[in-house]
Amino acid sequence: MSATATLPLGNQGRIEPAYVPAATQEPLWVRITLIVVALAFLSLFLFIPLIAVFAEAFKKGWDAYVAAIIEPDAWAAIKLTLLTAAIAVPLNLVFGVAAAWTIAKFEFRGKNVLLTLIDLPFSVSPVISGLIYVLLFGAQGWLGPWLQEHDIKIIFAVPGIILATIFVTFPFVARELIPLMQAQGTEEEEAALVLGASGWKTFWHVTLPNIKWGLLYGVILCNARAMGEFGAVSVVSGHIRGETNTIPLQVEILYNEYAFSAAFAVASLLAFLALVTLALKSFIEWRLRDETNRPELEQ
Repeated sequence: MSATATLPLGNQGRIEPAYVPAATQEPLWVRITLIVVALAFLSLFLFIPLIAVFAEAFKKGWDAYVAAIIEPDAWAAIKLTLLTAAIAVPLNLVFGVAAAWTIAKFEFRGKNVLLTLIDLPFSVSPVISGLIYVLLFGAQGWLGPWLQEHDIKIIFAVPGIILATIFVTFPFVARELIPLMQAQGTEEEEAALVLGASGWKTFWHVTLPNIKWGLLYGVILCNARAMGEFGAVSVVSGHIRGETNTIPLQVEILYNEYAFSAAFAVASLLAFLALVTLALKSFIEWRLRDETNRPELEQ
């Protein structure tokens, strides 16, 4: 149910109803109760765990924290995580832009199939996606004997980690850009082509500037997932200390060895990454809203 009021509109003499949602007219105690429940939920599942991570990380002091970070195996895990993200994110950036441009700007047969394939990593467990690479490139896999003959290592090596990370992260950029580019339409690109611009110039000078904030948004989410991925990477890495352990795998090993302070110290790096990601995400969302509302204000 909703309350209805009538307001005059200027000199036209028309009267149109103004709807006030009933949800905003709930009693004060109901609104306070809902706010308290929401804050309690956030505190229990977000704020307290986050505080606990940093509290445990610095429990033995700053020197112990730094020693846990620069320890050779931990440092190797950090470098491998950065290397994996440095390769996976740009590749997904290129794929995401190409896929979004194709889907949003063109009509072709099989478009829905391509959309479904892009969403596939969201519906498949990361552990299963890692197992797929083991079945393909493992010693007993389809391509395993050929890879062994040519001394090519993919499983239990860095290439396998990169492939698994690319698979679980490639939808992020495309899925952020597709609805944005569909909402923008094709009018500006068509105008550029009519004025004589080539397809490449149209992309660089018309399409890309219009999607820059959505593109950054997708890259940030993709990078956060690449650095924090555990399931798929755990299957293909082999857990070789100092060689194939990423930060999440190193945290698991340290925790299983009861090195709690060191485990939380390394985990705090991922927590810090999450906070930075959240800040950048909020900033880009604000810029997206600002650019979306600007044409309406100009009209």
